[in-house]
Amino acid sequence: MSIRVLILNCILFLAAPLLARDKTDVLIMKNGDRMTCEIKGLNSGVLYVSVDYIDGTASVNWSKVARLESTQLFIVKTEDGSAYTGALNTAETAGGRPVKIQVVEGPRQEVEIERRQIVRMVETSEKFLQRFSGDVTWGIIYSKGNESTQYSLASETAYLRERWNAQANFSSTLSSSTGSSTSVRNSLGLNALHLLPWNNWFYGGIGDLLQSSEQGINLQSTLGGGMGRYLKNSNRANISILGGAAWQTTNYEPSIVPQGTQNLATALIGTDVRFFSFSKTKLIATANLFPALSKSGRVRFNMNASYYVKLFSNLSWNLSFYGNWDNRPPPGFSGSDYGTSSGLSWTFGLT
Repeated sequence: MSIRVLILNCILFLAAPLLARDKTDVLIMKNGDRMTCEIKGLNSGVLYVSVDYIDGTASVNWSKVARLESTQLFIVKTEDGSAYTGALNTAETAGGRPVKIQVVEGPRQEVEIERRQIVRMVETSEKFLQRFSGDVTWGIIYSKGNESTQYSLASETAYLRERWNAQANFSSTLSSSTGSSTSVRNSLGLNALHLLPWNNWFYGGIGDLLQSSEQGINLQSTLGGGMGRYLKNSNRANISILGGAAWQTTNYEPSIVPQGTQNLATALIGTDVRFFSFSKTKLIATANLFPALSKSGRVRFNMNASYYVKLFSNLSWNLSFYGNWDNRPPPGFSGSDYGTSSGLSWTFGLT
C-alpha cells in the first residue's frame, strides 16, 4: 500500500462525523438572552453550541457569556496551562466582579476559574471518534496557457485529553504542465505533548514523513523530541516553542551517482504560532529548524502556514504556504521545495 493511500484512509477515518447528545445545557448571555442547548466546547474565543431549532453548530462570543450550566463532563484548560475535568456551573458573583466558572470534579471537589482565564473546553466522551477535531482542505488550480494543473489536499486532526494532546497533519500537492515532468510532494506530520507540573511547560515529540520529487527525496523520516513552553496562551493567540534533538533518515532518488540513504543527528528548534479573530479568521504557522550535530554546518528547515477565512457554517477559504530547505543537499539535488495553494476547508469538532 502506498504512503498516500495509507494517509488518505487515516484522514477519512478521523474525519467521521461526531454524534450529538441531549440539549439540556443552559447558556445566559450578558444582555439577558437565555437558551437551552448543547455546549460543544470552547476554542479560540468561540463557544460552540448546538440548538434544536438551529441547523448545525452556532458560534457564540465567549466574552459575551454571563452564565452557563452543564452536567456534561468537560476538559477545561486555562491560560497558565492548568487542566481540569468536570461539569460546569457559574459561581455567584457580585455585580461588576469577574464571572467565575465552577468546575465540579467530584462531590467535594470544586475549582473556581475566572471566565477570561479559560482558553479551551472540550466535551469528554466514551466514544473514541467524538474526541477528535480538525479540518480537511482541498483545492485545484488550472491554467490553459501552458496546460498546467495543480491539485492540493490537506488535513489537520487533533485529539485532546486533560494533561496531553496529539495532532496529525497531512498535505499533498501534485503539479503538472505541458513540457515538464510532474512534481509531487507528500508530507505527514505527527506531534504530541504532555503538560508538566510547572505552568505552561511541557515535553513533546514530533514525527515526520516527507516525499518531494523537487528535492529528489523518496522518503525522509524525522523523529525527535524535547521540552517546550507556551509563551502565549489565550483566546486570541497561542504561541509555543520546543527545543530538543532529532534523528533524520533520507532516502534519495537514484541519479548519475546514486546517493542512497543519509542519516543525520540534529538539534531541534520548533515553534507553533496561532492567531484567531472571533469565528472569522485564523492564522496557523509551524516551523522546525534542524542544525546538524553529526555533520557540522548543515542545516535543514521546514515550515507550513495557513490563513483561514470563514465563509459559512463549517466551510472556510484558505491560503497556504509550505517550504523545505537544505543548505547542503547532495550534488545535483535541489536544496529547496516551496509553494502556495488555495482551496476550501471543512471543519469537524472544535478547530
